[in-house]
Amino acid sequence: MDQEPTKQTFKQYLFFLFGQQFSLLGSIVVYFVITWWVTVETGNAVYLAIMSFLFFVPQIIVTPIAGVLSDKLDRKKILILIDGFQAFVTFFLFLIFFLKISNVWLIITINTLRSTLQAIHLPTVNAIVPTMVPKEKLSRINGINFLMMIVGPILAGFLLEIIPVANLILLDIFTFLIALIPLILVKIPSASVNSIKKVKKTFIKDFKEGFKIVNAIPGLLSLMLYAMLANFFTRPFMVLIPYFVKFVHFGVPLSYALVMTFSQIGSISGAVISSLKKNWKHKVTTMMLLTIIFFIAYGSVILAPTGNFIFIGICVLVAFSTFPINWAIYMTILQTGVPKDKIGRVVSIDHMISMAITPIGAIISGPLAELMGINNLYLVSALLGIAFTIIIWSFTKIRILDQKEKVVFEEITKTQEELIIE
Repeated sequence: MDQEPTKQTFKQYLFFLFGQQFSLLGSIVVYFVITWWVTVETGNAVYLAIMSFLFFVPQIIVTPIAGVLSDKLDRKKILILIDGFQAFVTFFLFLIFFLKISNVWLIITINTLRSTLQAIHLPTVNAIVPTMVPKEKLSRINGINFLMMIVGPILAGFLLEIIPVANLILLDIFTFLIALIPLILVKIPSASVNSIKKVKKTFIKDFKEGFKIVNAIPGLLSLMLYAMLANFFTRPFMVLIPYFVKFVHFGVPLSYALVMTFSQIGSISGAVISSLKKNWKHKVTTMMLLTIIFFIAYGSVILAPTGNFIFIGICVLVAFSTFPINWAIYMTILQTGVPKDKIGRVVSIDHMISMAITPIGAIISGPLAELMGINNLYLVSALLGIAFTIIIWSFTKIRILDQKEKVVFEEITKTQEELIIE
């Protein structure tokens, strides 16, 4: 049997989380710096599309493998190894900028390598959460985890004004050293090994087992498909905001900064709400309603009078405020419905499915905007997003995940264990 999280493991997790937030901050700052450098250096949206595409590909290919490894190997050792390698890659990136080597493809390659390492890091960290955090605190912790994703870009934009790029890259190495201290000191539970797990398994069997667990939970596969479609239909909005501000509303960099400030305020608001909220009743229903609100706000930006960046900003604020709440609820559903020693591979499969067509959405956004006009693309994407949300809610088993009785998850767990024995 898995050992349930205690107050002591929760305290240790908070110490671990403290370090991981610094590590995440460094990674976000470096990604922001790379993105800005490529934008300025090339002045070409095609390079940004290619970089975005290559950034997402490892998330799809590598993450499932990482999920299986995080369920079979020592999670602490995985994190130390991956974070250390990422620090080494970051130092190489620092040398490139320090020596003023302006090679766009080299920078994009390094960014892709960093994405690969993050694809291993993510499911490992997510697999640790339910082993150390009590169920009643999961929603709050997931909300807190989202906060650094918001603070990072704001901090990076500010630091870029006062610190040279090469020196700013070093921040990721310092944050790694800060994160290393609690990572070494904290005792991190590994996947339990009982009589069932003593049987040697191949990687393919482990991976298939993850899919069996997903299929064993009624509505979970539908939830993952919903996340995939949501990622796809939001991609034009995420990729083309700078283009929309610059070429549709004749904005300047300050205009874009204003819109991004609104987006961060929205994200922070949602993250604060999700971190303060103890538990969400009717989790799936809440997610679906928030998704519809997002797409309504998404489509509403095309109604903005030319140059009215306050109107655009308010729409963006409303849209972005739904992200952290949905993310926290989504992760809580996974963490409470999947056995702790299987969470790594299930999270990785979830990540693979939800991100599967994101690179396609990113790389086709530009050509579609040129073909049909960005306003029309925004409107069509928003309407399709609303339609698919309603369809998934109405015609799949996703609503089963909203059932509150503990018996449901007990029955699910029994089914999972039966599948594992087979």
